[in-house]
Amino acid sequence: MLGLKMATDPRWVNIVEKNLEEILIDHAFCEQKAASNSISIIVQYPQYPDLVESMIEICKEEMEHFKMVHDKIKERGFKLGFERKDPYVKDLSNYLKKNKSNSSREGYFVNQMLFAAMIEARSCERFKILSEELQEKDLRDFYRMLMESEARHYVTFLNFAKKYGGKIDVNDRWEEFLKFEANLMTEYGKSETIHG
Repeated sequence: MLGLKMATDPRWVNIVEKNLEEILIDHAFCEQKAASNSISIIVQYPQYPDLVESMIEICKEEMEHFKMVHDKIKERGFKLGFERKDPYVKDLSNYLKKNKSNSSREGYFVNQMLFAAMIEARSCERFKILSEELQEKDLRDFYRMLMESEARHYVTFLNFAKKYGGKIDVNDRWEEFLKFEANLMTEYGKSETIHG
């Protein structure tokens, strides 16, 4: 369903198990950034009422998830700390910025939607691994629930890219982006972060 062309190395979960504090803190900031991204989309595209409504819902959901992850952090005696950088997200963003198809308003919009969809797709795939492989049942159940939410968000962003992308061949652009992301993933899967 997700269309990702490179699966996460199954050994990634072994790295995560050794440092649950780091994965939870990184995850909390991922949820916070996803909420911020939804707000940014609302500010940039108020002319699409259905998009605005969907982004409001996603923002509320992401902040609810942030709270849930923050609760898990506190339960374990950890502290949120300061934001971590996400090199994977930066690499995706840089690829889209260099893409010449970004020049029109529709092109920029489509790239924003595909950017969000890709992050949701990879997060969904990682949450699935965590929901199946983590030792703690509590965390397995937690990530199972979040995985379903990420899948819905992924579909939402792709659908809006197609709806408001004008004459842009969104499927073609998505395929190109998936190929880039697959190549990128050869560098990731080695750290205890959601996208690392």
